[in-house]
Amino acid sequence: MTMETDLALANALADAAGAAIRPYFRGAFGLETKDDASPVTLADRAAEEVMRKLLASEAPRDGIIGEEFGSERADASRVWVLDPIDGTTSFVAGRPIFGTLIALLQDGWPVLGIIDQPIAGERWVGAIGQPTTFNGAPARTRGCRALDDAVLGTTSPHLFSAHEADHFLSLASKVARRRIIYGGDCYNYGLVASGHVDLVVEAGLKLHDFAALVPVIEGAGGMVCDWSGHVLNAHSGGDVIALGDPARLDDVLEALGHANCG
Repeated sequence: MTMETDLALANALADAAGAAIRPYFRGAFGLETKDDASPVTLADRAAEEVMRKLLASEAPRDGIIGEEFGSERADASRVWVLDPIDGTTSFVAGRPIFGTLIALLQDGWPVLGIIDQPIAGERWVGAIGQPTTFNGAPARTRGCRALDDAVLGTTSPHLFSAHEADHFLSLASKVARRRIIYGGDCYNYGLVASGHVDLVVEAGLKLHDFAALVPVIEGAGGMVCDWSGHVLNAHSGGDVIALGDPARLDDVLEALGHANCG
């Protein structure tokens, strides 16, 4: 399959997921709590089901890793990674800052990613070797003079362990307080790609949370790595840094208390 074919399929997956999600938004979404204490709704499951059905039809040899229904052929060279609703808490609260994440891995490396916000109709699409687009137009990150001039985002400080929180607060102390935003999940990363947010730092993420972010942000001129500066792949841990301006990486790693080993 060509990248153009893969992009067409990825956009079709996002379209299908959005159509499944919208009827539940601010409606009867059937909230449940999973074994890991995270929330799940009928919308999460319906969106992943429709994406899996489409992949079974259009790319039956490819693997799938999904948040809600696990893995199929995860050892395939091509694997689709699906998070039907990244930010279910925001979805449940009626806040349209959640998103559907779709990634394609080639031999464990993210080569295509989509961040889709189906209520606002906002979609970031990134693919290796191609510029990232936002609703079809080029998306670009912005330069950042220094950390005290950066807009820093994270979903919630309560999601960090005590050890991780210490490192995050060390970084946050280098950023002006009024430039720190909380909440947003994957939406924050789209805002990095479009040049509205400079830096997102999180921990405890899973592959379906971060795989799609890498092509989107890198194709817009930014970078995504772990807290030691290593690039992300299928074997990475859950600590993530997304930077609009790669020139600030050493500053971020120093503020976090990590050496740049990448």
